[in-house]
Amino acid sequence: MIIAFVLSFFVTPLGDYSKILLNRIFATSPTIIQLEKRGKISDYDWKLKDESWKFINFNETKGKVAFITFWTSWHMPSQAQLKDIQYLYDTFGNKVKFYIITNEEREPVELFMKEQGYTFPVTYQIIGEKSPLSLLKPPGSYVIDKNGFIVIHQNAIADWDNEKVDTLLNELISE
Repeated sequence: MIIAFVLSFFVTPLGDYSKILLNRIFATSPTIIQLEKRGKISDYDWKLKDESWKFINFNETKGKVAFITFWTSWHMPSQAQLKDIQYLYDTFGNKVKFYIITNEEREPVELFMKEQGYTFPVTYQIIGEKSPLSLLKPPGSYVIDKNGFIVIHQNAIADWDNEKVDTLLNELISE
């Protein structure tokens, strides 16, 4: 019975669900970079594609608060974090620019989004395109203030659905 339970973590959807749940349980709040240690974006020129596969430019973010995360639909830590990102988008969608960036093709991403019921906008990375930020491995994330300072640089899964993040985003929006 124990062997069957352990094997279920590797070969069944129950195992996938359990691993995602464990990732969520052990995620911690992202670390806010101290004011004097924050780096700044100097060049906003970054071409991407939106969910309709139309070209966009990161320049549209200048002067706005931005949330950027890198993810893939097959990566469990990415999947574990997306519920919190949906919460952020639902709460701050009209006040913060969201870039939920993947390097995947459209079809698997659209299928995943539909199956999971996520409504945040997906942004597609253009491979080889220069970026003003270090491209992080999923589920890496950034929060950037209106002046281009990097407030959060998170290299691992984080708990984005908490009062600390809500307070930070509200402060950055009101600056």
